[in-house]
Amino acid sequence: MRPTITAFDWVPDFARGQVRDLRVRWALDEVGQPYDVVYLSQGEQKQAPHRGRQPFGQVPTYEEGDVLLFESGAIVHHIANTHGDTLLPAEPAARARAVEWMFAALNTVEPPIMDHAIATLFERGEPWSAPRLPSVLDRIDERIGELSRRLGDRTWLDGDVFTAGDLLMVAVIRIVAGDGLLDGHPNLVAYVERGTARPAFVRALADQMAGFTGSPPPEFAAWLAKQGEQA
Repeated sequence: MRPTITAFDWVPDFARGQVRDLRVRWALDEVGQPYDVVYLSQGEQKQAPHRGRQPFGQVPTYEEGDVLLFESGAIVHHIANTHGDTLLPAEPAARARAVEWMFAALNTVEPPIMDHAIATLFERGEPWSAPRLPSVLDRIDERIGELSRRLGDRTWLDGDVFTAGDLLMVAVIRIVAGDGLLDGHPNLVAYVERGTARPAFVRALADQMAGFTGSPPPEFAAWLAKQGEQA
């Protein structure tokens, strides 16, 4: 049975290539699992049918037989855990370390990066955003520096084998790669380049981008216009 995931049919340009269904698509492509996509228009994710799948009204979700999951990290873990050792090593200790890095990507590295997105994009015009930004940047710099030192000259986080931990970590830190926040750490720049050069990532990104065929609802058009005025 082919799994089915949910994704948006439209997001603002700055979010394209970053919506979290990309992480699930990437994992499915890495393990060679075809999948179907149900596309949601903006606002549809907050309505009752989708809330039955995702109580917080977000994407992605994953459905396969009697398995219905939300949260991209949980979905990636399920995919990795049910498709041999492609994304999780067979050796128990190495497998545990890969899972450890999955949690580190989502729980330790991503929160300050999302704070940056809130301050510079979603709440850019609010009076608290500019004063808050220096401390957000400091926290990102601290986490990125720690990650850089731990990666060192390794190809991947645990050596020579790409795992689900790398998949999620690359997905997280590439969010700020375009802002120059990795530039002081050439090993992380190269790490992201290795991850995003993988054929599975290239396919996943192309598939996500091809799915953006909808139009912004009126409230998003107004919000985008306001952001332009404040830029």
